Amino acid sequence: MGARRGVATGVVSLLWATGLMAQQAPVVPQAPLEVSLQEAVRRALEVQPAVVQARGAVSNAGWQMRAAYGAFLPTVTVNSSAFRQNTASFVNGFLASPGTYQYNTGVTASLDLFTGFRRGANRRNADATEDAADAGLVNQRYQATATTEQLFFTALADEELVRVAQAQVQRAVEERQISVNKFLAGAATRSDTLTATVDLGNARLALLQAQANLAAARANLARQIGVDGQVRAVPDSTLPALPDTTTLRAAALAQAPLVTQATAQARAASAALAAARSQFWPSLVASYSTSSQGLTEPWQGFNDGNRNLNQLRIGLSWTLFNGFQREQATALSATSLDLARAQAADTRRQVDAQLTQQLAATFTARAQIGIAGADVAAADEAVRVQQERYRLGAATLLDLLTAQANLTQAQVSEVQARYNYLIARAQLEALVGHSL
Repeated sequence: MGARRGVATGVVSLLWATGLMAQQAPVVPQAPLEVSLQEAVRRALEVQPAVVQARGAVSNAGWQMRAAYGAFLPTVTVNSSAFRQNTASFVNGFLASPGTYQYNTGVTASLDLFTGFRRGANRRNADATEDAADAGLVNQRYQATATTEQLFFTALADEELVRVAQAQVQRAVEERQISVNKFLAGAATRSDTLTATVDLGNARLALLQAQANLAAARANLARQIGVDGQVRAVPDSTLPALPDTTTLRAAALAQAPLVTQATAQARAASAALAAARSQFWPSLVASYSTSSQGLTEPWQGFNDGNRNLNQLRIGLSWTLFNGFQREQATALSATSLDLARAQAADTRRQVDAQLTQQLAATFTARAQIGIAGADVAAADEAVRVQQERYRLGAATLLDLLTAQANLTQAQVSEVQARYNYLIARAQLEALVGHSL
């Protein structure tokens, strides 16, 4: 009886839990976030570490410039102290009894009158560093934009390839049904049905692979733009025209971010060499200080209980020999300058070569779009003809499957050609540093 009651209780509990589960609303998967290309680029520029680091370099260069200008201003220091002792003492002619506080307050200002032209060299170095940081930020922004556009277009291409694979599956299903019908009618062999079944399986595998590629592309795009979860790229219906290349090469060699950054770095190295050579010159410093010492608290004012001490000093120092340290610093700076100039020249040649390569890739990809479109139209017509011939018994199933494979490959090539053009165009914009 106890066992029966236990079984009955378990059945009731199961029915009750099943009823609760039936009452619960089904879990609906969250829809992916849809982003346009402009939105994806905006998000990427906010979260990409390379862009954040470049913005930090611009901020640091700005403060370096402020510090370079601040070197021409005097340095002001305020000091104050208080002490007492257990014996009587004289402070500026005043007798301080035991336990009495004594105060010392002063202000000092110093100004470099001559530093061997070091301050001017540091200012030029800071100016060149700021230009290099600005160019580096522009370069990183366009590099991040190009990467984002590439991931965005890859996601769009993979989405279209999924539709191509779905159409391939649909055609394989139809052809398998045709082969089965012809086999039942005695107009085809069992080999045709088996071949069509294998082709359908391959089409489904291709669809699964295309869906996996699409999921990976969307995940990479989500990471690039700083989104947790699924992201779907929203396509733009317009296809941009070919860029105008009339003055593109001359402008790129003069204003491309990589060229601008390398040239500015060479200027900074030249200024650093001038700063190193300033050690061979004497330095002249002027300082003025005033201080109040006595028994009156500073916040009570400086009255007769205190004595003021004012000093004006002008000092000249000249290092005649320091164990060849100046010579070593100058030699290192000169070597850095030679390297920076060589890198600037090499960067200009690199941009020239990459520009030739990117222009060729862009124009080639644009031409492939039209060729791929014509290929798709021809392959589609070939499939239609082979389907009718196979239905009438004038062609084999292999002929039909070959035509379908050619159509699928032509559709894939058309998708790849269109997005290869967009990616090549984005990389060209990243190289020249402005929109085309």
